[in-house]
Amino acid sequence: MNFISVRVITSDVSRLVEFYEGVTGLKATRYTEDFAELATPACTLAIGSERTVTLFGAGSARSADNHSCIIEFRVDDVDKEYGRLERFVGAFVQKPTTMPWGNRSLLFRDPDGNLVNFFAPVSAEAIKKFDARV
Repeated sequence: MNFISVRVITSDVSRLVEFYEGVTGLKATRYTEDFAELATPACTLAIGSERTVTLFGAGSARSADNHSCIIEFRVDDVDKEYGRLERFVGAFVQKPTTMPWGNRSLLFRDPDGNLVNFFAPVSAEAIKKFDARV
């Protein structure tokens, strides 16, 4: 089995795509006005409109209603990203902080309220764990 993507459902695909292009520096592939993807070497962030939900079953997902998942991106330097992101992010949930498990993290919300974490492993154990996945 291979984990491939996370799909975020939104009422405004263009707004969310533009936000993620800005914060990640990646260019999205827009397949239709209702669906786009931002691909990284490890996984893909898919963005779908509310209209796509009916293809999976009406009411199976709701936009801007996530209270349990964090979308995470590994970056090289969390503190450098913090300075760069100030123009895209209104308020940060958490400024750069080193977590007990060895990652330095920066938390903010996308325009739909989804929690986003930019992190970098900084402890020897965390670096070893993530480098083993490459």
